[in-house]
This record gives sequence, structure tokens and C-alpha cells, in this order.
Amino acid sequence: MSKEMTEKNKSPYTTITGCTFLYYEFGRILPLLMDANSNILLKDEIENNRVLQVNSIASRKRFVVEFKRRYASVPALFWKTWQGMSEAGQRAGLFYAILKTYKLVFDFHVNVAMRKWNSIDHTLLRDDLLMEFNELSAHDDFVDSWSDATKDKCCSNYLTILRQSGLLNEKTNELTPVKLDADEFAYYIRSGEEWFLEACLLYPYEINDIKSQL
Repeated sequence: MSKEMTEKNKSPYTTITGCTFLYYEFGRILPLLMDANSNILLKDEIENNRVLQVNSIASRKRFVVEFKRRYASVPALFWKTWQGMSEAGQRAGLFYAILKTYKLVFDFHVNVAMRKWNSIDHTLLRDDLLMEFNELSAHDDFVDSWSDATKDKCCSNYLTILRQSGLLNEKTNELTPVKLDADEFAYYIRSGEEWFLEACLLYPYEINDIKSQL
């Protein structure tokens, strides 16, 4: 086994260059993921492009791999709840699954975005993320082996994920909290995942207010 493969196998990190948020595409593929015959249906989808509406077969293959990872990162019950949410709730819910799927996104969010939110400066830039990459590289040989182009793409994709989940202003690059009705946050509180409300950049008093409504 090569040194790079050994490092990869030991590392909890994967790149996030394969696909970004893809809210609409995920919504179209979700019924196939939930189906008892999902493997057959997904194989057919890769070949025939019935619902994804993505022209490249290579992209369809890549998306299906990532969507399966996201789907499996949380209990199946969550996705049934997700289907009944508003679009803003679904976008937040997809971000929740992405945080559970990719340790790199989780670390970026907790170590960089949430710290920024709790400071005076709420602007989040690529340079902030590259500084976190320096930290990760110092402790993980696999991450350290990534090219500058790969790291740059990961930073860019994370920022896109934040924008499309409603947590980053498109024009100003300022972090912005996700505000949903209390019932759309109920799943996370009742399943012991209250940390996700903090990840949505809510303050403790707002979280307590939501809990009091449930």
C-alpha cells in the first residue's frame, strides 16, 4: 500500500470537491434513496438521467455517491420529516446532513464560521478558511498532501454551501443566522442534536425561546 493511501485511510477527512450543496438535485433523488430498491433505481438513474437532469454521466455518478453518503449520515426518519419542511427548513436540514457527512465542513464551520459569528467581525472570507487548512495540515498528513488547487476548491465549495443554506450573504460575505419556525427545529432538539441550532448561528436565548415553544 502506498504512503498516500495509508495516510488517506488513517485520515478522517475527505475533500469536498466532488459536489456542492445541490439542493434541487438532492430533492429530486431523495425518493429513490428512500425506496427499498434504491440501488437498482440509482443505477438506472446514472444510466438514464430520468430525474437528476444532469447531462454528464460522470457527474451523475459522482453526485449519486455523495448523495448516498449524505442520506446515510442521519436516520431515515429524518428524511421523512425533511420532506414536510419549508424550503428554508429543507436547506438547513441538508446542511445538517452535510455537517454530519464531511468532517472538513464540520471543522470549517465550528472552528472558523462559528468563532467569527461570536466575534465582532462577521465577515467570512477564503483566507479565514485557508488559515484553518494550515492548522489541519499540521496535524493530518493526508490533508497536508492536498494541492493548493484542491484546498482552494474546498474553501470555495464550503462558502457556496453556506450561501445556499442561508448562512452567508451573497453580496457582503457576512454570516447570517438561519431563522425557522420552532417546529422546524423540533427534530434536532428532540433527537439530542441541539448543537445544530448553534451551528445555525442562533444565540442561547433564541434556542431557549424555541425550546419553550415545543
